[in-house]
Amino acid sequence: MHALHINGNDLTLEEVREVAISNRPVLLAPDARVAVTRARSVVDLLVADNKPAYAITTGVGKLSDVRIAGEQIRELQVNLLRSHAVGVGEPLSSIETRAMMVLRANSLSKGHSGIRPVVIDTLCEMLNRGVSPFVPSQGSVGASGDLAPLAHLALVLIGEGECFDEKRLRVPGSEALRRAEISPIVLEAKEAVSLINGTQGMLALGVLALLAAETLVDSADVISSMTLDALHGTDAAFDARIHNARPHPGQIMTATNLRKMLEGSELRESHRNCGRVQDAYSLRCIPQVHGAVRDTLTHCRGIMEIEVNSAVDNPLVFTNDRNEQGGEVISGGNFHGEPLAFALDFLGIALSALAGISERRLERLVNPALNEGLPPFLASGAGLNCGFMMPQVTAAALVSENKILAHPASVDSITTSGNKEDYVSMGMTAALKLKRIMENTRNVIAIEAMAAAQALDCLAPLKTGKRGQAAHAAIRSVSSTMEKDRVMYEDFARIAELISNKTIADVLR
Repeated sequence: MHALHINGNDLTLEEVREVAISNRPVLLAPDARVAVTRARSVVDLLVADNKPAYAITTGVGKLSDVRIAGEQIRELQVNLLRSHAVGVGEPLSSIETRAMMVLRANSLSKGHSGIRPVVIDTLCEMLNRGVSPFVPSQGSVGASGDLAPLAHLALVLIGEGECFDEKRLRVPGSEALRRAEISPIVLEAKEAVSLINGTQGMLALGVLALLAAETLVDSADVISSMTLDALHGTDAAFDARIHNARPHPGQIMTATNLRKMLEGSELRESHRNCGRVQDAYSLRCIPQVHGAVRDTLTHCRGIMEIEVNSAVDNPLVFTNDRNEQGGEVISGGNFHGEPLAFALDFLGIALSALAGISERRLERLVNPALNEGLPPFLASGAGLNCGFMMPQVTAAALVSENKILAHPASVDSITTSGNKEDYVSMGMTAALKLKRIMENTRNVIAIEAMAAAQALDCLAPLKTGKRGQAAHAAIRSVSSTMEKDRVMYEDFARIAELISNKTIADVLR
């Protein structure tokens, strides 16, 4: 890939994924370098004049009244990184830390942080040469940003902290930089607080979850249509007139997808004149439920697209207009994660519903009281074989876990920093919960996919529509028909991977 030139203004969520997953190179754009340098000159003038400014010539948090001057300024930078690197728990993945790095670099590139370009250049070099900081996942309350996770990341820039090598073994940050032929930097005034004061921990997890969720809801449309067809459901409820009468965009999109999926279905034609008037909610209301999930994703995408290109540290530097020297340093609260925390909680709630309705469809596929025309639990020789009896139990367990995890983190707060930081967002907690909900939901939908494919096999030689046949073939490429009981957990994992890599969703294209 050609290099991505960041400037703090037009980074897309898809480009974050390209850097995090596909290792796209990153460079500071020339115009951004000019803006960053101008903002840095404001900080240099302030330090030279020894004027009081938060986190530049003072301590931080409750200690903001303590003046810092001379050589203490460099010492303060190191102390801030060391004292704030207090994370615990499972480390973030290399993909997640790479997303954090490009997001942090992009925000700094906006030219309001007062750092030197070399700080951004070093972050970019870490990305380009595969330096992967060790960042524990827990320890952030979401204001002043994700301090602990970002401090662990920033320690590596000065040759401290830890990194993961290519075998996922922890090595000293200094060794990781040496192997990558990157020189550690000595931080100057304001640079440490600019590196650790921001929302990039929760944002990184949120962006990756959102992108995965957009693929997941498309996949759910595909798989739900297979389930509906196998259960001899009607497509009448997807009539465009119904959805144009309540024109939520996501609802209209899912109804359109379902009509596409069922085009040409022999199964649908086989019972078109049956006496059933309407289906259960889990079938009939797929557009309303999946569509509401889609609209939630659209809303949350808008919030994240703003946040990705925002200045979120404190204080912020504003240069004079018309290229005049000087400017102003203003303290504020852009580090506060509340906008993201709400969005992350909302995403978790929406994905919990996506898993919930999937499990209800799965129940209809396997329950002999509800799956007329299909064998009990989709089992060949039911009784001797249990078929899909236990996969539904697994799905039920995951759905119930999601209900607990979907409780919003953002309704909570806890006082920190001697009551100076007295209302926080808990956004990183929301992000970590969302990550688990996403994984659970993908697995539930993977289980439904395997069951739906089995059900369609039971109804042969009648076939679903061409798009459904393509999805069925994709599932069968990694999971064979269940002729008799076998261990299934590896099938679920392979189908979940099919969903992740868009193979199922691409059937809609």
